[in-house]
Amino acid sequence: MSETGESSCDLNIRVRYAESDPMGYLHHSQYFEYFEMGRTELLRLAGFRYRDLEARGFFFVVARVECRFLAPARYDDELVLATRIERMTRARIDHAYELRRGETALCQAKTTLACIDRDGKLIPVPDEFFDEE
Repeated sequence: MSETGESSCDLNIRVRYAESDPMGYLHHSQYFEYFEMGRTELLRLAGFRYRDLEARGFFFVVARVECRFLAPARYDDELVLATRIERMTRARIDHAYELRRGETALCQAKTTLACIDRDGKLIPVPDEFFDEE
């Protein structure tokens, strides 16, 4: 985002029953939904709404994901997801994530997003992401 925009945010999450497996652990697939929630909130804090970007023909797709699971989350746990931008160029946005329960790190992850148009063609990240107002 811009020099004055947000480049990190924390999101509070409570693990819901439907997100848990039969043993009461947060299912591994849910972590990736949490990461998307973190990216969406970070974008919103920087003054953008994803739905507005889509209406203008900008779509962000996950081109790469890496996740390291360190400890399990359980049903009804209160978690904090820290999301930050590590790098942004005209071609990509790299995010880093850390999901914690209190002082315990549960996972660390990274994603690389590419920007595409409605036809799936790669396009530059919107100019306003780089404005320095």
